Amino acid sequence: MWLPTQGPAAEFAAQYLDVHRAFYDRTLTDEALDAWRARRLRTVLDQVSTGSPFYARHLKGVDLAAVTPDDLTTLPFTTKADLRTEMLDVLSRPLTDAVFFYETTGTTGPATPCPRDEREVIASNAHVTESWASIFRRHFDGHAPRIGLMGPTEVHSFGDTLGDVARNVGSMNAKIWPYSPVIGFPKALQLMRDLELEVICCTPGVALTLAKAAEHYGYDLRRDVAVKLLFVTGEMCTPALAHNLESVWGADVYNILYGSQEAFVIATACRNKRMHLSQTNYLIEVVDAATGVSHGPRGTGELTVTMLVDGVKPLVRYRTGDAVTVEESDCDCEMPGDLVRIVGRTLDRLELGSRLFTAGQIETAVLTGVTGAAGYQVVIERDTAGQDRLTVRLELLAGQAENPAATAEGVRERATEALGVPVGVELSDGLDPIVSTGAFVSWKAARIVDRRTAPDHETRVAQRMAANRGYEN
Repeated sequence: MWLPTQGPAAEFAAQYLDVHRAFYDRTLTDEALDAWRARRLRTVLDQVSTGSPFYARHLKGVDLAAVTPDDLTTLPFTTKADLRTEMLDVLSRPLTDAVFFYETTGTTGPATPCPRDEREVIASNAHVTESWASIFRRHFDGHAPRIGLMGPTEVHSFGDTLGDVARNVGSMNAKIWPYSPVIGFPKALQLMRDLELEVICCTPGVALTLAKAAEHYGYDLRRDVAVKLLFVTGEMCTPALAHNLESVWGADVYNILYGSQEAFVIATACRNKRMHLSQTNYLIEVVDAATGVSHGPRGTGELTVTMLVDGVKPLVRYRTGDAVTVEESDCDCEMPGDLVRIVGRTLDRLELGSRLFTAGQIETAVLTGVTGAAGYQVVIERDTAGQDRLTVRLELLAGQAENPAATAEGVRERATEALGVPVGVELSDGLDPIVSTGAFVSWKAARIVDRRTAPDHETRVAQRMAANRGYEN
């Protein structure tokens, strides 16, 4: 792992990595972890309240000395709207202290700046490195696999972060974003084959589109490429979708990490395909999405994080907008930290037949038991009696679904039972390109056609973006 050799960042790295190693060695006591988090919280609060124009106003009047890791409720929330409004005023160190500048995609509002300094890079990447090293020990018998990194943009942290992690574990990595005008899908597939890449990192949507492209260009993913692991991130990936991807690729699928441009890597996967929180880097709260009432560090609700690394842009009580369940770990893997399960964005919940469903529940209802699928889309409408009904559009790859009619009937039966509304299934030769836009806009905009209401802003953005998302180039 690259480390700074002098200055404040070097001092931080030495202290941080001592705690990090003890955390992973299981030699860090609860008391020592609590003390570390209390010191880090105090440092961050002192920094943001004096260095950030936004937080100087936002935290005015709060008795910061009374705030503890066990009770953050006197602090106001930081929201995505705050970040879009305040922009560089959220920073609490000079922009020149950053070593990388990133932005959010800006598809649903102004792109917000997300610079990172050496402290933030070291702390965030350390947890991903532990995750990858553990998984590679399980699958590759001591050799460092060759890795393909796919996207998503030049101002996204994906390539730098995972490229650094690949270097940390001794792996060669190739950046082969298939939507790049320089690469494209034919070149990406050719490089996967010629370089004998063993691990592909991408979104679930890109993995599905790659499978369609492989079929189109005459590649057999099981015969012509060496991929053993799919590391997916950037979109929701339920166990049902992961199982389908495994059937399509003949590879093991890991929902490898959870995070965001704004908050970095919040949780990482273990060898058992469960997600563990990076608890040396964050204070975690689960809050009621409607009321904002905090349930503390565990429970079900909206994930809220307070960052413990005093980098360029630490966030305090940042509401991620993601619906999660956090539990104490009972995992027998090498990774410490509470378990987190992401069930979708709070904004992606849908009412069907007077019941409210998360994105994860809908995807699970549609894809449970499905193999060989290249994608799906759900159309919601009301019948003449005013009752909700669904049509699932399902695209199956040629030769992978042994009995398409039986697959469709199974989806109809299971989804009807799980969602409590009538469900029909249409087998499609090619879905609307909007389904490939999930990581850029939202799962809901990509996967749901809700004819009960007019298209919202996210859906209109996704529709515009879909025009340039083909793989035949």
